[in-house]
Amino acid sequence: MSVHVRLFAGLRERAGWSIREIEAARVADVWPALGLGEEPEGLLYAVNREYAERDQELRDGDEVALIPPVSGGAFRVTEEPLSLETAVAEVADERAGGIATFTGTVRRQSRGREVTHLEYEAYAEMAEDVMARLAADLRARHDLCGIAIHHRVGRVALGEASVVIAVSSPHRQDALAACREAIDTLKETVPLWKKEVYEGGEEWIGRGS
Repeated sequence: MSVHVRLFAGLRERAGWSIREIEAARVADVWPALGLGEEPEGLLYAVNREYAERDQELRDGDEVALIPPVSGGAFRVTEEPLSLETAVAEVADERAGGIATFTGTVRRQSRGREVTHLEYEAYAEMAEDVMARLAADLRARHDLCGIAIHHRVGRVALGEASVVIAVSSPHRQDALAACREAIDTLKETVPLWKKEVYEGGEEWIGRGS
């Protein structure tokens, strides 16, 4: 099968090209066909912009993107207070022309009720893996230098940060777009659950909130 292969970041620089057509029957055949030496640990594949396993069969004309391991940034689920400055430092890069950030904080009113605090629970190990995959997907669609996503678990008081995101890029348009996509996608895909505690009651809100 004739497929179009796309490389990004360090892989693109290592190969000296960004797009090439090769013959491959399965995803697992792509890396050996490139002749670039040992396959990097943590390499991800996407077929037609969807993540794919190595045993997936390919069809003529498919686009196969090789997503290099994420560097520049960190993905963290923690009970400790969050620091936007720390996230910004983790994505600092001399290539960056801008750093876009988002800080989500606990507000007093929600759904017409007075909130006293929030409680977050997460499947932490999986959550950090999903964050890393989210970052890899953003890197495939935007020209980025680094991404950091930190999320609190446990009790979070009013006014405190529950999530911070920092994205650096050579161009502000990519940084701003990727930062917005990061928080929107994070709410829908990462296994985190939120309980809103009110004056006189509480409610689990779940993902997407």
